[in-house]
Amino acid sequence: MLPTTSREGNGALSSRDAARHTAGAKRYKYLRRLFHFKQMDFEFALWQMLYLFTSPQRVYRNFHYRKQTKDQWARDDPAFLVLLSIWLCVSTVGFGLVLDMGILETVKLLLWVVFIDCIGVGLLISTLMWLVTNKYLLKHPSKDYDVEWGYAFDVHLNAFYPLLVILHFLQLFFINHIVMINSDWFLGYFVGNTLWLIAIGYYLYITFLGYNALPFLKNTVVLLYPFALLSLIYILSISLGWNFTQGLCWFYKYRVQ
Repeated sequence: MLPTTSREGNGALSSRDAARHTAGAKRYKYLRRLFHFKQMDFEFALWQMLYLFTSPQRVYRNFHYRKQTKDQWARDDPAFLVLLSIWLCVSTVGFGLVLDMGILETVKLLLWVVFIDCIGVGLLISTLMWLVTNKYLLKHPSKDYDVEWGYAFDVHLNAFYPLLVILHFLQLFFINHIVMINSDWFLGYFVGNTLWLIAIGYYLYITFLGYNALPFLKNTVVLLYPFALLSLIYILSISLGWNFTQGLCWFYKYRVQ
């Protein structure tokens, strides 16, 4: 049976259920589960990570199911966030090794990547998308139909994971080996920039799928428009010899000085 909520005679949620469904209550429940690993479903989180590469639509179908059963779009299980954090830490240590950083420099890089690149930028992008979608993309602006901030953050995490794997893991094997993408020769920056194209393309597409899955939003196709700019930058980078991976490596080294 699906969980139900009690309603008063006029159809409104009872005061007890209303309190339980507030943003603060959901946030408290989510944060509390961060310290109870036995309550997290890591197997399901791994399933989601796999399908974000092969069939991201299936991941968002599960968000629909959560809305029907738990009356919220956002995740209530932090297992995905925990696994993503582990991926981020391991891949950042790998970057430190590839760039010949010392232990202290690698720790500094790890703190930068976790708290600035992941959490800081993630909060900024999620808040921006939350504001934009609720202000411009709602079919019928209403208190009953709006984009949850937690859902906007989940969409960012979903889109960030493939980008992380491509740029922070797969790319490591090419920086100083195979085709040496951290170099000025054509094949190097062609392969490196193509990885950037695929990674950012994944981010844009999965972000689009996340908001397109919400039935009360309109004109979500505008979220695909940045693909035109992305393609233009890619063509220019190949034509002019820009090497994004080389710039990233330089930036990481500059950060920890």
